[in-house]
Amino acid sequence: MKPSSVELNPNKLVQYLNKPASEFTKDDIMKFIRENGIKMLTFRYIGGDGRLKALAFVIRDEEHLDNLLSAGERVDGSSIFTYIEADSSDLYVLPKYRTAFVNPFEEIPTLDILCSYFDKDGTPLKSASETVMKKAGQTLLEKTGLELQAMGELEYYIIAKKDEVNMDFPAVDQKGYHESNPFTKYDQLRKEAMVYISEAGGKIKYGHSEVGNYSDDKYYYEQNEIEFETDTLENTADRLLIAKWMLRMLADQYGVVVSFAPKITVGKAGSGIHIHQKLLKDGKSVMVENDKLSDTAKRAMAGELDIAAAITAFGNRIPTSYLRLVPHQEAPTNICWGDRNRSALIRVPLGWFTDDASKMISIANPNYCEDLKSHSYKATYEYRACDPSLDIYLVFAAFAVGVRHGLEMKEKVALALADKLYIDVNIFKDEHADRLAQLDHLPASCYESAQALKKYKDVFTMYDVFSEGLINDTVKYLEAFDDYQLSERLYGKNDEIRALVDKYFHIG
Repeated sequence: MKPSSVELNPNKLVQYLNKPASEFTKDDIMKFIRENGIKMLTFRYIGGDGRLKALAFVIRDEEHLDNLLSAGERVDGSSIFTYIEADSSDLYVLPKYRTAFVNPFEEIPTLDILCSYFDKDGTPLKSASETVMKKAGQTLLEKTGLELQAMGELEYYIIAKKDEVNMDFPAVDQKGYHESNPFTKYDQLRKEAMVYISEAGGKIKYGHSEVGNYSDDKYYYEQNEIEFETDTLENTADRLLIAKWMLRMLADQYGVVVSFAPKITVGKAGSGIHIHQKLLKDGKSVMVENDKLSDTAKRAMAGELDIAAAITAFGNRIPTSYLRLVPHQEAPTNICWGDRNRSALIRVPLGWFTDDASKMISIANPNYCEDLKSHSYKATYEYRACDPSLDIYLVFAAFAVGVRHGLEMKEKVALALADKLYIDVNIFKDEHADRLAQLDHLPASCYESAQALKKYKDVFTMYDVFSEGLINDTVKYLEAFDDYQLSERLYGKNDEIRALVDKYFHIG
């Protein structure tokens, strides 16, 4: 790495070892532990509930550490995943060296590291979400020559006792977007989280206060967001999991509560995970062509839109997900895409598409004297339906399947579909009701999501990316909520809505 890359990199291991995390070896991890007084090692791995689990070790000696980093450890899979039976439940967890980070919350010096699951034969666990994602990404690369990268916008609420918050500078209800102190109260928690996440390898783009804020008789509610830079699917998924864990740890220290629930209450902004995607060929973005969104990007979006109803099976996995996906909010309900359009399912944000965009810096700074640079590599498209109940690995797998699906369509068919689903108006305004009526709806419940997944099962199981067993298990899981027309059934029943929100308050 260049010296400047190490000096500015917040990851303590990157700085100490003078190499990027992707190049960490077992010897590197052992060296860091030996020379930095690390006393404990914690393995972390995703559970069936979407939360990181933990297995802690006191490091006894060099041989003990070497064995842990070489062979991993056994865990009881039946206590982690509902689909694994007790009579054959043993799984291996093996550490991924690139994910190692110093735990900022432990008084005892501790190194944490994420793990992957392996079966009794020493092969990656086929039913593990991470394994499916890796296969989906690899299949996309093999069939199209393209790599899919992604990043997430992590939204969450901080809930505090009202009598413990200074309300002399009150926030304006549902007007919290990019608000600052003193009208927001928990900037410091978010900033600490951003530092800790960065030290753990997360590539953060920025953080800010979000739209949602309100108070009731007892509590103050404040919505925040931390947004990441695009990275490989695996890196992005891993770092989002770490970020959610760290935010909860900090909330516990602050004496407040953090919730990633897609809906806290009716009538207030819900929390989503908008996911930006980018396609690369041989390491270079193919999103822009002749200063416009490329046909490759349009075909990829067309593929995702074609199976969008089924993608909710992995991105919106609880009944309250569908209290967020309602009309006339910024959360999408119709299958369409548009430029800079927040009423669309897929939004193409401002992306420095043209070289003219590079001139902005010289206009803002007349003394700017460097050569202007193209920034079109920043171009992405944003999928806006997912929320924090998602299985992050399976959602990324579903996106890779959708991209491949679009690129394997005949080019004219895919581009025609993209044209058909394009909108350039706010479809929720009365004057555009005719355009709205032409668009298909996303599912309105877990039950409908399950039916969509069954409809498009063949797309997901092609090339054995998703197994039929995984599809069937997902359908069974979603149908068990029995939530068909739940929104209509709960209309006006505030106590029942509150009970449902409380049930899924700490999802994922």
